Amino acid sequence: MSNGAFDFKKFLDESRDSILNPKGFFPTLKTEGGLGDPILKALIYGLVAGVFSFLWSILNIGAVTGGLFGGAIGIMILIWSVIGAVIGVFIGGVVVLVLSAICGGKTDFEPNMRVAAALMVLMPINAFFGFAVGISTVLGTLISFAINLYGLWMLYHALTQTLKAKESSAKVLSYVLVGIVMLFLIVGLTVRRTAKNFVNKLDTESSSLFKDYEKELKKQTKELQKALEEMQEDAEEEEEDDD
Repeated sequence: MSNGAFDFKKFLDESRDSILNPKGFFPTLKTEGGLGDPILKALIYGLVAGVFSFLWSILNIGAVTGGLFGGAIGIMILIWSVIGAVIGVFIGGVVVLVLSAICGGKTDFEPNMRVAAALMVLMPINAFFGFAVGISTVLGTLISFAINLYGLWMLYHALTQTLKAKESSAKVLSYVLVGIVMLFLIVGLTVRRTAKNFVNKLDTESSSLFKDYEKELKKQTKELQKALEEMQEDAEEEEEDDD
């Protein structure tokens, strides 16, 4: 895709191979040719991811809902997805470069940015499964966790085969990253469970408090009504005495 017109078929083939056969794809990934290719890849992945997020938004399912317009949701999530992807490929290139340097791999920016762009193929996949959050937050979290693990598997092959990092160092780094991802998963599920229990408890206490308030209000209303009746009776008796 580096020379001449953009070859969309080649882009689709590369995207498919990077997902289905990372071990065979990353040795063939070009590490030079300009920054145009990785930026264009990131833009397309961001656009596709934004379309999925936009769709779930207008259908009011998934993690982001709110209709066609509304702040950072609706149509804006499509726009920000594209912008975020283009910015993200540069940030991702720096992150991959640091990881490659730790493992003794290439430290030129372009190869690392190209790897980051190739890994962004998971961005639209993650966005596609965003609807799972609307079914269950736990299900959505587990799917996202599985995608992240597969991303680390792809990163391992990218480090060792594209960036020529030391295999032993890449393995250790991969184990560390897996541990970090698992830690975030556990923390995320724990926080969600705690928040859910807190909300349920708050709802129960609020409901109980409302019932007590309603009961007391009825009691006070009855007493007030009784007092008004007694006052009316006293007034009638005074009128009779005057007559």
